[in-house]
Amino acid sequence: MENQTNFDAIIIGGSSAGLSAGMALGRALKKVLIIDSGLPCNRQTPHSHNFITHDGWKPSEIMEVAKNELLAYDTVMFSPGLVTEVTDNNGNFKVTVANQSIQYIAKKMLFATGVKDIMPNIPGFADCWGISVIHCPYCHGYEYRGKKTGILMNSELAADFAKFIRNWTPDLTLFTNGKAKLTPEQQEQTLKRNIQIVEKTISSLQHENGHLKSINFTDGTVHLLDALYGRQPFEQHCSIPEHLGCTMTEQGYIQVDEFKKTSVAGIYAAGDNTTPFRSVAAAVAAGNLAGAMINHEIINESE
Repeated sequence: MENQTNFDAIIIGGSSAGLSAGMALGRALKKVLIIDSGLPCNRQTPHSHNFITHDGWKPSEIMEVAKNELLAYDTVMFSPGLVTEVTDNNGNFKVTVANQSIQYIAKKMLFATGVKDIMPNIPGFADCWGISVIHCPYCHGYEYRGKKTGILMNSELAADFAKFIRNWTPDLTLFTNGKAKLTPEQQEQTLKRNIQIVEKTISSLQHENGHLKSINFTDGTVHLLDALYGRQPFEQHCSIPEHLGCTMTEQGYIQVDEFKKTSVAGIYAAGDNTTPFRSVAAAVAAGNLAGAMINHEIINESE
């Protein structure tokens, strides 16, 4: 590529963690570029909660306000696009973006790229994800308090999760979508908590614009439901950090230290791609810390 633009840091991912890191860096007078593909994992979620000053806002509205605040700083640039390649040339990271002729270069990289949830092969599940099929009681539990609630999970962890979710509603059912894998003791304790266990095979979720109405089973029966918790497997939304040599945890997250540094010099990561604790508030905090630590490292290296 003929055209090259240099930055102090490049952030891949322009949602909660990425924008927060960009503000910290921009206010530290660092020239920073944020590149975002526009596919946040919470894009179907109608309301974000447990984030003070923005409780109940749409995630897209929060990010739009954040982006406008960020771009008030002349040290920050934002570019929509999909990063297809990052190469490390002796500490100079070169970033290639699809359908762009410019190659971006920086000394520091931050991946705030999130994760991609893997949906089960159950019709209606993906349509309800983030609306009435939910993953986090701190984000959504209050809105479904006391409602007919289910948990779709089949492992020994299901009993503890069901005990936890019962804090928000007494009307709770554990759906294992097949023979339950709980131990006899776990089954007994779950039933003692008045949590029903349903082992029938699920055929589909009945919903209205993502708002759950019922679970339908292959035997033709129906269970009325308002909300369903699902702990879905995931994959990294961006595989580039792993290709660059960043160590991954056994759970599939990018391994970072307390300052959000990965195992590769000059590369940081923050947000959902590093932790199972997924929330807007947590991602904003992680991004803020990562931005400050990147600035700290740049200053130390300049002396």
